[in-house]
Amino acid sequence: MGFQTKSTQGSSLSRRRFLQGSSALAALAAFGGASVLVPARFAAAQEAFGSILSGSHWGVFKAIVEDGKFVAAEPIAADKHPPEMLEGLPDSVYSASRIKYPMVRAGYLKNGPQANDAARGSEEFVRVSWDEAINLVAKELQRIKDEHGNEAIFGGSYGWKSVGKLHNCRNLLGRMLNLHGGYINHTGDYSTGASQVIMPHVVGRLEVYEQQTAWPVVVENSELVVLWGANPSITNKIDWILAEHGGMEGLEALKEKGTRVIAIDPMRSETIDYLGAEWIAPRPQTDVAIMLGICHTLANEGLHDTDFLDEYTVGYEVFEDYLMGNAADGIEKTPEWAETISTIPADVIRQLARDFAENRTMLMSGWSMQRMDHGEQAHWTLVTLASMLGQIGLPGGGFGLSYHYSNGGTPTANAPILPGITATGKAVEGAAWLEKSGLASIPLARIADMLLNPGETIDFNGGKVTYPDIKLIYWVGGNPFVHHQDTNRLVKAWQKPETVIVHDMVWTPTAKFADIVLPANTSYERNDIEQGGSYSLRLMAGMHKIVDPLFESRSDFDIFNAISKKLGYGDGLDEGKTEMQWIQQFYDAAYDQGRARRIDMPTFNEFWDSNEPLVFEPDEAAMNYVRYADYREQPLLEPLGTPSGKIEIFSRAIENMNYDDCPPHPTWMEPVEWTGAEGAKYPLHINSAHSKYRLHSQLSAAANLRERYTINGREPVWINPEDADARGIVDGDIVRVFNDRGAVLVGAMVTDRIREGVICISEGGWYDPAERGQPGSLDKYGSANVLAVDKGTSRLAQGNCGHTAIGDVEKYTGEMLPVTAFEPPPTA
Repeated sequence: MGFQTKSTQGSSLSRRRFLQGSSALAALAAFGGASVLVPARFAAAQEAFGSILSGSHWGVFKAIVEDGKFVAAEPIAADKHPPEMLEGLPDSVYSASRIKYPMVRAGYLKNGPQANDAARGSEEFVRVSWDEAINLVAKELQRIKDEHGNEAIFGGSYGWKSVGKLHNCRNLLGRMLNLHGGYINHTGDYSTGASQVIMPHVVGRLEVYEQQTAWPVVVENSELVVLWGANPSITNKIDWILAEHGGMEGLEALKEKGTRVIAIDPMRSETIDYLGAEWIAPRPQTDVAIMLGICHTLANEGLHDTDFLDEYTVGYEVFEDYLMGNAADGIEKTPEWAETISTIPADVIRQLARDFAENRTMLMSGWSMQRMDHGEQAHWTLVTLASMLGQIGLPGGGFGLSYHYSNGGTPTANAPILPGITATGKAVEGAAWLEKSGLASIPLARIADMLLNPGETIDFNGGKVTYPDIKLIYWVGGNPFVHHQDTNRLVKAWQKPETVIVHDMVWTPTAKFADIVLPANTSYERNDIEQGGSYSLRLMAGMHKIVDPLFESRSDFDIFNAISKKLGYGDGLDEGKTEMQWIQQFYDAAYDQGRARRIDMPTFNEFWDSNEPLVFEPDEAAMNYVRYADYREQPLLEPLGTPSGKIEIFSRAIENMNYDDCPPHPTWMEPVEWTGAEGAKYPLHINSAHSKYRLHSQLSAAANLRERYTINGREPVWINPEDADARGIVDGDIVRVFNDRGAVLVGAMVTDRIREGVICISEGGWYDPAERGQPGSLDKYGSANVLAVDKGTSRLAQGNCGHTAIGDVEKYTGEMLPVTAFEPPPTA
């Protein structure tokens, strides 16, 4: 691989040309502006093609319906980069995994709460009527409140839920539980648990979920783009709301211009191949060491911007002492030192520093590097490196933490904001829910800890959190048995509560570990409304019901409404409004915003009947947006939200917390386990990158997508040919990956696209224990989190360590166990 500067004198793409090539203008040209005023289209389209507009995390689409069945999802014209995952939507509706009826665990139904909770996950289920199910749930919520207080109820709703402003199951759950007097909530998420806590101390804002320097600015001005642990051509296929895929347009323009791209990643990702990027493959969990070696070179060779550091940052002097070995550890963080940790040659690290300094450089970081032990240090060090380069706030320079998420960097459109259902419901006369809501919250990644250790107090971001004694878990819109680390530990923890209630569309591993399971319908079996593009807001679409709800499934809105009424809260949840009245209320609020801002929008009926999305256009300011430009231009008038108002390379606030696992400046700290440790027990790092065919565990139930990537019916594991040869493994073998926390069966994919000493099992595969409900059981399908460490990143953030895992792999010679992950559980 070469590291010389490559010419970037290829075709120059102006901001205007980028916009003209984008889906926004393409759609605007097709639809005649930011409004769609053709009500007849909906009826005509249905009559001619049976096509119905809807949307998903994977994009806005037209559903093709034949004989009342959803048979295909076709992307809209405005989406120039639709993902393959849209093809799995019909299969997800008609999946063999669908939950058809309200179901109750047999022992729970017979003997009531606390009935052999150790059998949770292993017992048969019994079908009950909706009336019986609603009565059971309401009775149990009331019993827990009366006997233990609302502090014993955990409203577990973390996951990617379905899109839609009304059928937001997370908010609906909170709304119902708030009516009931409150509940224990969670803080943070699995995606950015460490970074979202450390970044406010460093730059005074959340950072990880904020708009980036606009792609047209990057394309025009960046001379060097560094993808550090990021694979945006895969992760930008999805969005928290409706995906519009503008980030791919940015990558496409970057490729067309010929901008030099360096990718630092243990895997040669799809984005590396697409851009023809130079690939540097370090030992996993060593990003901080590499950055420190680069920072050392910048300082040692006088390449750092001292003026920027003096005016816009605080604490650099302390950090430089650490770099140069003048701090307590006495170790100089030279490139040679970094090489011993990362295996990247010292000369390569030096050249990276020089190239970064000689070019307008944009550091685009992924989030994987902060989902590790001491993950707080990764993005803090990245910001410090960018500060030393002095390009923060300049067009095409600095850093970005969200280019790979929800298409960050796509210019923000001039669009209104759709409101949605909130977790704070309408007060009922005499109810105390207002006073009782927001009882407490725990760091999300510490759920198993909470269940196993009630009453224990932990540190968290300068404060203390005491774990409540949870008696009831109510979980919707997520799948913790796939996204929480150390699954076998969670199995043990899950035996502690007296009752577990789950809503879902399909029999996820989490649903199989519940006591009461209520069948929710899919977003394609109800009406809703949503915006497209978390950062761009360029789309707004009516999500029309495509087919009638299958079997006895109901919307979460209807389920929670029925439970609320059974508990005696009247119209507290629905406020007496129907589904379509709520949807029109949300749209009308956006319409009023649009009128005030002179944005042309149709009336609600025109919008809904048109069967087309609204497409909005960014203005010139959005096309030219540069992150931190205001701060750079006027640091006194536009200070950051830190105590100093500046970028804090050294944080006095963190120093005062006195955490031994999170020092007050960026620091290399060995992970609790890694392949570079002296005497490491296992030789392979276990990576868990995103799959290109699903969103975490969503769409795993779509059989037509699984057929594309599974090997002998199991999740694939990427393994380097050298590692495979040493173990007698060939492509297509079923292998056992194992460590002290558990073992999984997966199919071997032997490839040189992953460095030696690293294997990868994509996160999101469904947990499928050989012995149902038993901790320590072999996972037959390949759920990566069976193998991951379940500990907090540090006492500061208590984030998850999903990418901290080492283990080994061997060819599997045991009984070939059938995969049952996607089959319903046995019924009595």
